[in-house]
Amino acid sequence: MSSSPRRTHRPALVVLTVVAAAACLALAWWQWSRFESAAGSGQNLGYALQWPAFAVAVIYAYRRFVVLESDPEEVRKAAAEARAAAEIPEGILPERPTTPSASSLAGDPDPVKDAALIEYNRYLAELRSADTPDAPSSKGPQ
Repeated sequence: MSSSPRRTHRPALVVLTVVAAAACLALAWWQWSRFESAAGSGQNLGYALQWPAFAVAVIYAYRRFVVLESDPEEVRKAAAEARAAAEIPEGILPERPTTPSASSLAGDPDPVKDAALIEYNRYLAELRSADTPDAPSSKGPQ
């Protein structure tokens, strides 16, 4: 017996791959003929270009299956790549939003900010009283 693993190609799997790829190519031809007809649309053209890609994907999947089945080292390498954590470069993800801590909110308010807030609220009250004559004025009774 040889020490290398024996390659066995399953006939049913080969037939399935050939039939699936041929079906994809037949569907591409059908979509192309629909595109060329009077009722054809751009959607038919899109499918006509997409079906050959599916045929290539079927053939690639079969080839990958055969390689992984016959080469245990390739299986270990693929498993190690799948388990490895991917490093995300800086600047790709947005910054995480931070919430202020309770201690930062419990501090004494800044009098300058409070004065600006009071002035802004007074300005809004004046605008409201100018828009609605029935509203009470912020200046008090006259």
